[in-house]
Amino acid sequence: MAAKNEWAEKDYYADLGLQSSATEAEIKKAYRKLARENHPDSHPGDKVKEERFKQVAEAYDVIGDEAKRKEYDEFRTMLRSGGFGGGFPGGGGFRGADFDLSDLFGHAGMGGQAGGFGNLFGGGFGGGSTSRRSTRPTRGADVETEVTLDFQEAALGTEFPVQLTGDAPCAACHGSGSRTGALSTCGTCHGTGFTNEQRGAFGLSAPCTVCDGTGKTAKDPCQECRARGTVRRSRTITVRIPGGVEDGQKVRLAGKGEAGPHGLPAGDLFVTVHVRPDELFSRNGNDLLVTVPVSFAELALGATISVPTLSGSVKVKIPAGTPSGRVLRVRGRGIAKKGGVVGDLHVTVVVEVPTQLSEQAQATLRSYQEAEAAGGFDPRAKITNAR
Repeated sequence: MAAKNEWAEKDYYADLGLQSSATEAEIKKAYRKLARENHPDSHPGDKVKEERFKQVAEAYDVIGDEAKRKEYDEFRTMLRSGGFGGGFPGGGGFRGADFDLSDLFGHAGMGGQAGGFGNLFGGGFGGGSTSRRSTRPTRGADVETEVTLDFQEAALGTEFPVQLTGDAPCAACHGSGSRTGALSTCGTCHGTGFTNEQRGAFGLSAPCTVCDGTGKTAKDPCQECRARGTVRRSRTITVRIPGGVEDGQKVRLAGKGEAGPHGLPAGDLFVTVHVRPDELFSRNGNDLLVTVPVSFAELALGATISVPTLSGSVKVKIPAGTPSGRVLRVRGRGIAKKGGVVGDLHVTVVVEVPTQLSEQAQATLRSYQEAEAAGGFDPRAKITNAR
């Protein structure tokens, strides 16, 4: 009930940029467009995009499902008509003449299943409705962990073992909860997956704790897992991190979380990646950045130098007369990400000044300095002329 009470504050159609008359195809198209534009993998670290993605996903989860959309539309109609009487549920009471019980409970009456309020809150009045799938467990629990990688491991991708402790499929019954796999209708919830509790005029429902909401129990219960299908144990799994992952990014490994009870699918594993700084390389998106020391002669006369990359090295040509601090770009030698997108290598060349010179080198430099001055070169001409 709590989840649907939140519908009073939501406008899922507006969240997807649609009118309430939108068709199923229009809803799906709007969701796909907004999901692509705001997906966290495309905007790592952008909290605004992440929240927008969650908002869009929540909206589509409701109005993208035919049964949920029907309930949501009925709920909004009831709110607009004042059907909840300024405070129901929770203590405001009904609002006299403005409230029509036949509208609230549907034409089938208090115990009917023809829609109305019983459908909205999962059969809260008498017999109620069977549209309660949103609260039934559908898989195992998600698991989160963290890992710290070297810069090169994050850029190129890597794999490593991770030890997790939690629910795993029972080896004796292969996760079914039954020694032979034979199942029968749960005698507690009679196959509905829910149990009901009557409190005065109201009925409360919750997932059945005997069958975990599946509606089935084992005919011949497995003794190892007590018919649950899972046992708590430690296990080691191999985690594969794709190339190009950035610091703080989460990697989702579908089906690597805890096993679901009674043969339900496993949850997901979310790995938060931290990346150690590298002494040589840094990155800007998919571009790889490196600073390379060079000599004055190499910049003045031009040269071809060897520059390290994430995999081997590459030859880079320095044009004659290149100033110190210039950035030279090598296309396609940056970081490759999923989808085939590859960045560039940006090489910053910086003059390395020797701290010690031989007598011959000093004499040669003085001769060069004299020839340079005789040729009219003044490295501070711009400053001098500006005064």
